[in-house]
Amino acid sequence: MKASSFFHFLLRAVRLVCLLAPFTTQAQETERLTLELTDPGKPGTLHVNLVHGAIHVTGHIGKDVIVEVSGGQPAKRRPPGEPAPDGLRRLDRRPEVQAEEKGNRVTISASHPDQDLSLSIKVPQRFSLKLNTVNHGDIIVENVEGELEVSNVNGSIQLNQIAGSAVANTINGNLTATFRSVTPNTPMAFSTLNGKVDVSFPANLKASVKLKTDRGDLFTDFDLAATKSAPPRAEKTKGGATRVSLDNYTTGTINGGGPEILLKTMHGNIYLRRNK
Repeated sequence: MKASSFFHFLLRAVRLVCLLAPFTTQAQETERLTLELTDPGKPGTLHVNLVHGAIHVTGHIGKDVIVEVSGGQPAKRRPPGEPAPDGLRRLDRRPEVQAEEKGNRVTISASHPDQDLSLSIKVPQRFSLKLNTVNHGDIIVENVEGELEVSNVNGSIQLNQIAGSAVANTINGNLTATFRSVTPNTPMAFSTLNGKVDVSFPANLKASVKLKTDRGDLFTDFDLAATKSAPPRAEKTKGGATRVSLDNYTTGTINGGGPEILLKTMHGNIYLRRNK
């Protein structure tokens, strides 16, 4: 390419960037909250409830709970890049979040439910969690030991290198979990509607498992001892007829059996894995 042609190409590119610049959004700053625990030597609990947003919880060796917050814009607004009315410039809203600690129990919630937030939270490793979000975000938990209750609707759930027990469910998203160790004699459940369920347990797991997918396949590398399916179930319909149906769960025991572990989806595969 000749020097003059290259110069004109570069000039056009600069003009294009200048035209686009007024419609770009600046990167938002992250706000940080630090909460000291009443008794740092004991386990704690974290409750997070969002309508719109993502939640990422990581266990760390520190004693405090550290919350990093970003986002805060309305979850429903005109598409990005649309000019503001009358040539005005749209300003970003700061996120509004409430965090409270009492007796090693930490509660975090959005002050306004229409905010679209992203929460990155560090907790001491021995922490039980109750996490819930509905739209616009995934839930990720890493390196935490305790009782986990995790719920999503339009997003995935990832539980990485956790210990303890978990009950996790979403509607539209994949659900994956990897356990370092499990709490003995504690039932667990993992379910989604549209997505895969992929859970890994230690090789010495003792459990009675129930697996069900309507439109997918079941896979495992555990030595699963099959158990008898439930007998046909009879029930009366509203019209007075008698309906007889079969329970199509696949059931079995691992290492002699133990508490029940349920894995369920409608549209997706199920993977029950043994940690290597």
